Parts: sequence; C-alpha cells; structure tokens
Amino acid sequence: MRITLKQIENFLAVAELGNFSRAARRQHMAQPALSQSVKDLEAELGVRLFDRTTRRVELTDAGREFRTSSMKALEELEHAVQNAQDILERRRGRIRVAAPPLLAAAVLPLAMAEFRARFPGVAVELIDVGTNEIVESVRTGKADCGLGTFPPGQDGVERIGLIRDNLMLFCAYDNPFAAASTVRWRDLDGHPLITLTRESGIRLLVEIGYENAQIALKPLYEVSHITTALALVEAGLGVSVLPTYALSAARQHKVLGKPLVEPGISREVSFIHASGRSVSPAVAAFSGVVRLYAQKLVPRETN
Repeated sequence: MRITLKQIENFLAVAELGNFSRAARRQHMAQPALSQSVKDLEAELGVRLFDRTTRRVELTDAGREFRTSSMKALEELEHAVQNAQDILERRRGRIRVAAPPLLAAAVLPLAMAEFRARFPGVAVELIDVGTNEIVESVRTGKADCGLGTFPPGQDGVERIGLIRDNLMLFCAYDNPFAAASTVRWRDLDGHPLITLTRESGIRLLVEIGYENAQIALKPLYEVSHITTALALVEAGLGVSVLPTYALSAARQHKVLGKPLVEPGISREVSFIHASGRSVSPAVAAFSGVVRLYAQKLVPRETN
C-alpha cells in the first residue's frame, strides 16, 4: 500500500472536526488539497470513509473502524519515535557486555556504577565468560560489546584499544625478588614458576619472554585461573608472570607485582563490538567510562 502518514493525519482531522474547511485550517493546507488527500486514501483502501452531504460530513462504518485502528497505529508510532529519541539521548535502553571474570571484576563494577549514575535509564548486564566466548557473544548479538585481550585478525568484530597491559612478575613477600624495583626475564632462570595453561593467551607471551631471555621454561604448576596462580604464589610455591590487571586481585593476597624488563612485553586490552552494526550512543558512552577505569588499573609508568 502507498498510504502516507500525512493522509492518515488529514483523515483523522476531518473525522474529529466533521468539516473539511476546519480540518484544512488545522492542517495548514488548502481545502482542495486536503479533500484530494482523503480521496486518495479512500482509493488506496478501496472503501468510502465519509458520507458527504452539503450540510455535514459523517464517518461510514468503515471510516469508524479505520479511525480506531489508525489512531492506535499513530500512538504506537509516536511511542516508537520517543523510544528512539530516548536511546539517542541515553535515557533508556540496555547494554550487554561480555568480559573475562578477573578483568570484569577489576574494571566493570565501578564503571557500571558511574554509568548508572550518569544514565539511570540504561541498564547494563554483565556476562563473565572466557575470551573465545566473548568474541562469539558479540558476533552473534548475545552481547552488545566485549572487554578483553584478543588475538589479532578476529573476524566479525571491531576493536577500540583501551590500555597496554604489561606482563609483571608476582612473588611472595619473602621472595628474593620482593626487594627489586624491576626484574629481568633472564633473572627468572632456575626459579620455580607457576603458569597458566596453554589455553590462555598469557601463557604464549610468557613463552616468548623465556625464549627471548634464552632460558628454559619448566613450569612447576600450571593452572587455569589467575586467582589460583596468585594463591600458589602467596603460599611460597613459586613466582608467576601475569598481566598488570592481576594487581587488583593481588591485593587480596600477600604478593607483590614487579615490572618485567629486557624485554617489556605487553598486550592490548580492547573494547569490541560487532562489525557492520551501528554502535548505539549508550554503548559509545559506556566505552568511554570503561576506558577511564581500565586506565586506573595500570600504573602510570606501564600505561
């Protein structure tokens, strides 16, 4: 059908006022143009909407039915427009963000709290999952955005770099490295090492560090979670090379973080969204808040 919004508005004006002249004045148009608009609408619908006499204009049965339906349709349209404007102005909506558990715990609670204070009508839902699940959730639309460290060349997502996260050495308070300001990779030779499993991207970077230092990597323990590695470090079972954001979890353990040098190895913490989809104003605003809190995780000299 080629029915226009203007035709419906003109029809409703005539229906309410019962007069083409008064309806034309309200619609700010000439009466012949308004009459033609209503005729075109009737022709498109294939029914007569008004019974016209020289003295009055009355709705037909079809006209009364169409008036009820078209008024509801206009109300729904106005509601849809208002919703869109609310989203544009960040007054309403929902954001679903996916992130790995430790990074989510370190960055997102305070970021979500500040965002809610700024935009109380926008709800933020957190999905804490592994890196591979983050990318898939964003690709499929299960999540609107994601936070994490991702390998290059991920199809279906676009990324916004937030911070550079350097690898650090974590040791117990009574470890020989505790008094050092920095630690060289080659200094790790012979020290018992606690690493993450090969499923973690961090493990690959640790292997690169050991290879560059030309020392053998022989982990004493391999674990799946950063918090587990920190607990083993606290128990004095070895040292561990972990990302800087692990400092947030290290506060709950008697461990210290020391910058690793020669070489310094870092990776990018990114905010991702699906390729080919427009980013909502709410998500764009949320990414800015997340960036601020992500930067607070990293000491100034490593940021």
